[in-house]
Amino acid sequence: MDSRNILVTGGAGFIGSHLVDKLVDSGHRVRILDSLVDQVHNGEPPAHLNTGAEFVRADVCDAEAVGRALEGIEVVYHQAAEVGVGQSMYEIVRYVRANDLGTAVLLEEMLKRRGQFSKLIVASSMSIYGEGAYRDPATGAAVYPQLRSDAQLAAHEWELVEGGSVLEPIGTPEEKPLFPTSVYAVSKQDQEQYCLAVGRAYKIPTVAFRYFNVYGTRQALSNPYTGVCAIFSSRLMNDQAPMIFEDGEQSRDFVHVSDIVQANLLALESDGADYQAVNIGTGRATSVKEIAKLLAKGLGKEIEPEIVGKYREGDIRHCVADISKARKLLGFEPQVTLEAGLEELLAWVSEQEADDKVQAATDELAAHSLVK
Repeated sequence: MDSRNILVTGGAGFIGSHLVDKLVDSGHRVRILDSLVDQVHNGEPPAHLNTGAEFVRADVCDAEAVGRALEGIEVVYHQAAEVGVGQSMYEIVRYVRANDLGTAVLLEEMLKRRGQFSKLIVASSMSIYGEGAYRDPATGAAVYPQLRSDAQLAAHEWELVEGGSVLEPIGTPEEKPLFPTSVYAVSKQDQEQYCLAVGRAYKIPTVAFRYFNVYGTRQALSNPYTGVCAIFSSRLMNDQAPMIFEDGEQSRDFVHVSDIVQANLLALESDGADYQAVNIGTGRATSVKEIAKLLAKGLGKEIEPEIVGKYREGDIRHCVADISKARKLLGFEPQVTLEAGLEELLAWVSEQEADDKVQAATDELAAHSLVK
């Protein structure tokens, strides 16, 4: 493997820091650009920040700082983003600025130096799909529904229904029509499409990875807008019941952070996925209720999840990855089972202190009429 000069935006964060570690271990020269947002880092460099990488504390919207960070760089991993579906619906400027403007600034600065880049890899999100893909059991046809109606949700009829049949969730392929249901999701679609469009136009090989529900060590446990595994762990560590909307049977594809890193490294060494958007998940559906129970058991807490029976604006029912494209183009194969990944996560969680802010965040959503 040739040694490269690599920039990782958001490289102090959850996924970015794991990626930086692997790149450094592989002999690459790595530079991190990260603003250390208070909601994630409390404004301080995290203990896990890799000392083998150069660290630049700067905002991705700061064109001058981004330009300096790109000097001598051959490969860019764009991981920087504000993360939080519900919060994005009322802090719209914050999310659009960081995710849309930040990506635009990065791309313009890259174009000033475009002859030097051999790869751009951007973090997209499964949230851009909205609802996942389904099969109509009556016809066997694939169905791509949009959101459930307010009337259906108010009646607590949670599953997707078409023509009197309850639809069966199936793996969601990249070809599914996109229907982002939050400002965050729209901004992730923008990040993906900006990078792919500019990459194609200027012949910078670009890959967009649509991450599914990523979990693992280093998630910000005190950030109530992070992933569900971290949110539930924070509640349980504080002897509080995980709060679950609807009936808890909604399902997601939980993928370990090391498998996300694996995909990013495969894209670095292969041109198979260039100019493509590619799902990265496991293809395995797990209900949110099951995750809560597994976490409680793993932490030795006899705490049942609280099924609140309410719903949040824009929430989806089921979304699981079809990873056949990642397998074909990159040889990607998830390595970490959910059971093994949660065991590792919980060993780490039990050594952490978590400030449980979930109730306050839920109250804030309700105050903006986003919980019903």
